[in-house]
Amino acid sequence: MKPRNIVGIMLAATVLGGAAAAQETTLTIESWRNDDLSIWQDKIIPAFEAKHPDIHVVFAPTAPAQYNSALNAKLEAGTAGDLITCRPFDGSLALFKAGHLADLTDMPELANFGPVAKSGWSTDDGAHTYCMPMASVIHGFIYNADAFKELGLEEPKTTDEFYALLDRIKEDGTYIPMAMGTADEWEAATMGYANIGTKYWKGEEGRKALIAGKAKLTDPEWVDPYRELAKWGPYLGDGFEAQSYPDSQNLFTLGRAAIYPAGSWEISGFNAQADFKMGAFPPPVLPGGDCYISDHVDIAMGMNPASPNAEAAKTFLAWVGSPEFATLYSNALPGFFSLSNADVKLEDPLAQEMVDWRKTCKSSIRPFSQILSRGTPNLNTEYWVTSANVIRGTMTPEEAGQHMQDALDSWYKPPAQ
Repeated sequence: MKPRNIVGIMLAATVLGGAAAAQETTLTIESWRNDDLSIWQDKIIPAFEAKHPDIHVVFAPTAPAQYNSALNAKLEAGTAGDLITCRPFDGSLALFKAGHLADLTDMPELANFGPVAKSGWSTDDGAHTYCMPMASVIHGFIYNADAFKELGLEEPKTTDEFYALLDRIKEDGTYIPMAMGTADEWEAATMGYANIGTKYWKGEEGRKALIAGKAKLTDPEWVDPYRELAKWGPYLGDGFEAQSYPDSQNLFTLGRAAIYPAGSWEISGFNAQADFKMGAFPPPVLPGGDCYISDHVDIAMGMNPASPNAEAAKTFLAWVGSPEFATLYSNALPGFFSLSNADVKLEDPLAQEMVDWRKTCKSSIRPFSQILSRGTPNLNTEYWVTSANVIRGTMTPEEAGQHMQDALDSWYKPPAQ
């Protein structure tokens, strides 16, 4: 009988062990942030799994350019992951309206975020929120502090000081004044037009006036940023027209350019690649004007309503909405600034320098991300072309403004006043 008892015990242990293993839930995260894969695997997911050993999380990103189409195809086919990383505003709103993002409005963790933080992932009336906010990115200029010290340069405060600074760098000839190309076009819009333009249209005031039909893209406050971009070509170095985004990153991190028109998401990569000290300054103000920054709500996380693991997915989303996650994410990815109301202490000095601009500058999101990107032509991609063309000199600022207004007029009707 003894051997039988041993066998029975072993069989029982095997069955119980299998049952325990079967109880583990696996969640898959869809994302476009393929450059963050190691950080999710090495830092973020282990922190969650340590508290929730019964939930295993897999971060499965797609290349950024293919993310929207690949995600839509998976959602339609019923093969998408449990958790959906959400781009802000209209793209995610379309997914929610199509039934591909669950309504998270009743999750108590949303109380940790203010209206602006939730605006990127809420319906127009604010009644429903469908993604848990994670982070925003800030635009400005990152510079080679060693080069500035070598040339006796100081951070510019006004536009006049900015162009005088670029002239000095160009005249010296040691460094390319600014590293930016126009081959990929989106940088010209994001780190160019949206970066420097916010001060002209006065941030949210001008953006909301445009949506309301009280302003036009041919008005001076929308054309003047193009006029400023038209000055940039001579400072970007030879062959900037064919220069890609990675080319620009390399020019800066190799120490060949003094200034990089930047988004804060560059900080981690620049820290790893550059062997010189860096600093940052916000978009220089107009003489006598106020400081405005593009502080763009960038990334959130939602739930696939078709997920068979809804309870575990909500557990993960609740953690994403926690102060613990806010601090972990902000420091694991310097330059992605938590949208949480929690007091987050940053360890990276350059990230802290940029987020401190919020104390002295007024914040606004990118100009065409909300509502104005819902039609065809999509203004959020049209201004890629106009911004790049103005820098190249193939389109005048006035032509760019007229092109944008014509595109908007072709499909958009402002709400009745």
